[in-house]
Amino acid sequence: MKILIVGTGAREHALARSLSQDPAVTELHAAPGNPGIAAVATLHPVDQLDGEAVAALATRLGADLVVVGPEAPLVAGVSDAVRAAGIPVFGPSAAAAQLEGSKAFAKDVMAAAGVPTAEPRVVTEPGQIDAALDAFGAPYVVKDDGLAAGKGVVVTDDRDAAHAHAAECLAKPGGRVVVEDYLDGPEVSLFVLCDGSRVLPLVPAQDFKRVGDGDTGPNTGGMGAYSPLPWAPEELVAEVVAQVAQPTVDEMSLRGTPFVGVLYCGLALTSAGTRVVEFNARFGDPETQVVLARLATPLAGVLHAAATGALDTVPPLRWRDEAAVTVVVAAHDYPAAPRTGDPITGLAEAEALPGVHVLHAGTRQDGDAVVSAGGRVLSVVGVGADLAAARTAAYAGVDRIALAGSHHRTDIAARV
Repeated sequence: MKILIVGTGAREHALARSLSQDPAVTELHAAPGNPGIAAVATLHPVDQLDGEAVAALATRLGADLVVVGPEAPLVAGVSDAVRAAGIPVFGPSAAAAQLEGSKAFAKDVMAAAGVPTAEPRVVTEPGQIDAALDAFGAPYVVKDDGLAAGKGVVVTDDRDAAHAHAAECLAKPGGRVVVEDYLDGPEVSLFVLCDGSRVLPLVPAQDFKRVGDGDTGPNTGGMGAYSPLPWAPEELVAEVVAQVAQPTVDEMSLRGTPFVGVLYCGLALTSAGTRVVEFNARFGDPETQVVLARLATPLAGVLHAAATGALDTVPPLRWRDEAAVTVVVAAHDYPAAPRTGDPITGLAEAEALPGVHVLHAGTRQDGDAVVSAGGRVLSVVGVGADLAAARTAAYAGVDRIALAGSHHRTDIAARV
């Protein structure tokens, strides 16, 4: 099978690593990829947001499957262009990707499907902000309606900060804001593969959104993750499939926009039961890094089955007994104004450690050196017999890497 991966981040590197280990994969390509992906795939300098260019590349390569990683190409319709070229693609259409592209759309779908979630107020003009904040009280949850790379949500007891974030979102062209009730309880991420009508869940993970230890500081795209979750209810996955994922996929099909790809269910285990915090239309980063590290079933056939409406032919997925922890190494001053261009050393030394692999996120090649090129620079993954061993491995890997001004959380998976 010849596969083309679209994207540049650690999520795409995790996908590339898993696919490169699948004997069924004869050729692996990435557009545009990154220096880490280059070790296992052929890179192509194609704009990931240009659907026609991606479709033309896939056609030229004779690709049997295109896997679209990030949300921006999905919302931009890259999957539609590839499908129009007659090539199977793992990733929803632009219309179906509105489950992530618009918080208000996702709430409408959940309401129609009877999916449990926080009660929302959709705000379209500044004069509505105060009434929406008053409706729910503190802590205030204010979400940018559109894509914001994981940084469009503010949860705060500070009313002025909540109001300011809402006003800032509304000031954008076509700006809308969703203000909603606060959901108490721990959060869980569950990825569910979808083929338009059927769903196949992966294993749950938990990520760490805030930049600082102890969940302090601003929200980020994610600073680390772990799996499995020994504290999560045994029935959680079956419950989410029955009450969240399948009803949502059924509703999308009814609307004429079947969902093919990954439905990322961001969940809160509240005192009143499991509630959806948000949907994403793609694999989450950094949770993908730990979930795929535990997957024993070869990945290519599963993704191809989802892309071609054949998930019913996939045998039960097999999972490794080991645990996985990933720690994100971020650039100086991330998430405010990350500095780029700093050399990264110690990558080979980290990878040489037992149970450790390093996934590139914001990196680029500069001559013989690899330098930082984004806010979240690397994901260091540790795999071990249990979470303690996996955590030890991940942090041993982080300790081998040097990047001037970088920072990382020291408490990923510490409490479990």
